[in-house]
Amino acid sequence: MRISVFGMGYVGVVCSACFAKRGHQVTGVDINRDKIADINAGRSPIVEPGLSELLAEVAGGNLQATTSVAAAIAQSDLSFIAVGTPSKANGDLDLSHVKHVCEQIGEALRDKATNHIVVIRSTVLPGTLRELVVPTLEAYSGKKAGQGFRVAVNPEFLRECTAIRDFDNPPFTIIGADDEGTARTVASVYDGISGEIVVKSPEVAEMIKYTCNAWHATKVAFANEIGSVAKIFGVDGREVMDTICKDRSLNVSSYYMRPGFAFGGSCLPKDVRALSYRAMQRDLDLPLLYSMLDSNAEHIRRGLDLIMRKPVKRIGLLGLSFKSGTDDLRESPFVELGERLLGKGYDLRIYDRNVAQARMHGANREYINTKIPHLSNLLVGSLDEIANHAETLVISYPDPEFRSFLPSIPNEKTIIDLTGIDAGVKHPGYQGICW
Repeated sequence: MRISVFGMGYVGVVCSACFAKRGHQVTGVDINRDKIADINAGRSPIVEPGLSELLAEVAGGNLQATTSVAAAIAQSDLSFIAVGTPSKANGDLDLSHVKHVCEQIGEALRDKATNHIVVIRSTVLPGTLRELVVPTLEAYSGKKAGQGFRVAVNPEFLRECTAIRDFDNPPFTIIGADDEGTARTVASVYDGISGEIVVKSPEVAEMIKYTCNAWHATKVAFANEIGSVAKIFGVDGREVMDTICKDRSLNVSSYYMRPGFAFGGSCLPKDVRALSYRAMQRDLDLPLLYSMLDSNAEHIRRGLDLIMRKPVKRIGLLGLSFKSGTDDLRESPFVELGERLLGKGYDLRIYDRNVAQARMHGANREYINTKIPHLSNLLVGSLDEIANHAETLVISYPDPEFRSFLPSIPNEKTIIDLTGIDAGVKHPGYQGICW
């Protein structure tokens, strides 16, 4: 394909060289004439292993560089915007470079007869393509998106020092586009590259990039805090984390990585609390570890707020134990949620077949009868009974019984889903806590 890349910074120059290596005709664009001269001479303007050799191979052939936006647009069919998006003093994102390039591209598109695709490769927050890029391109080109130009998001996942290897071996390639034709065209640029092509809406694609970086930052901060705590016990945190990472079923996996409701049970709250207490005794400041229980409590509050938005009083809670398939109520966030609803005067009914069974016989009978009799007395015997009572039904966890019951819930009822029980729910009163 004929490609232009705007911004010959770290991402732009690496992508330009890698696209050219794969046979595309690439035009790199930048306002810095020294960068342009270096690239055209086959010299790397940045320090990155293997890039100098790659530029020497493709410069003057599949790769050329220019300061002319008009020339780059005229001799390409698809443009990647890879300019910087630095932080402002207040922490917000500075999109001035993105906007300026969009203005220039828009002006160049005004007189172009053929369709053109503009792809945002820069790291931008959700909504940037739709709220900034498209309006700017439309204003300066005099054309409408989809009529004369099309747009997409294609975030990069290149690490410094391994950028070329990362380009050639990505875990996935994310494309955000509103139409299949644009997505297919952008995907074709990566033909032959390993990794799944994942097509999403532009906003989801923009959010994926930020989520990845926030997750990486979380892992670094978590490992450092665990190392600090381990040290006060005379334990080498490196040895601990090396072993933690050997567990690919839970520790390093997709498990627990689903938006839903708060954690609970006999282990997680208790152990986070104990570790935090001991660290505080030793005057360790561990903001991430200390914030976990606060974050969990805040999520319970968000769930309560979501339920309370509807001006109704009769609530049905589907599930009371801390997760599906158990009668364990210890530190269950749904017990906390139920108690708060009662305290605010709601007419509550609860369905949980495991807890109901444990109330009659079982190890948890004493706990149920002595610790939460005010909730256990609200248990009903069937889903039909709770549906007949409630104006709002709250689903606590993805129990198969709850999932099969969804289609029979009348349309006038509200369903509050705290777990993501079924991505295909079509009920008109359905609402999710994080979606």
